[in-house]
Amino acid sequence: MKSKLKTFFLAIFLYLFTYALIYLVHINFFRVNVIFYSALLDSFIALIIFLVCFVSTRVFKKFSNSESCMLFLILLLVGYSFSISLPTVIDRSLSFYFLEKIKQHDGAINRNAMSEIFINDYMIEYKLVEMRLTEQLRSGTIEMLDDCIVLTKRGYLVTKFSSFFRRNFLANKRLILDEYSDQLTDPLQNSLVNTQYLCDTDE
Repeated sequence: MKSKLKTFFLAIFLYLFTYALIYLVHINFFRVNVIFYSALLDSFIALIIFLVCFVSTRVFKKFSNSESCMLFLILLLVGYSFSISLPTVIDRSLSFYFLEKIKQHDGAINRNAMSEIFINDYMIEYKLVEMRLTEQLRSGTIEMLDDCIVLTKRGYLVTKFSSFFRRNFLANKRLILDEYSDQLTDPLQNSLVNTQYLCDTDE
């Protein structure tokens, strides 16, 4: 039992090591369209490499078929979790950005300046609009028709799911600074349609 447990943790270590190597090669020597999809692809490549090594190595033959399937499932989940929790979160996290911005200003920033930082700095420095458009175009949820951004059928399905999840599975009493609120379960409830945002369909 102890021998199997050691082999199990060795497998996780070897998989993560392989994944890290592939990820580093990918981001340094190849083009990356969407960081999450790239990290996810790297995790699958690492799993395939590990699978080949797993089959050809005697060390892992002590596992039964069911144990082997469980190990691969765990490695798949580990790779998926890593793809989300590290490169993707750090790449797009507003929280990390705020912390880095505070550090840039000698560790302290006026609280009243946070909104201005988001609009004037974060949006530009992180190329927020360009990156989100790139991600959604690659995901197939939107398409560009001249100067108009159009929601696709897949995009409609995603918005239906996200709206349903927000209303039914997000906290109704969520702490926002020093007040609990359900505002984020339907953030657009008090938002009006701005006609200036609409596409010109007269042409």
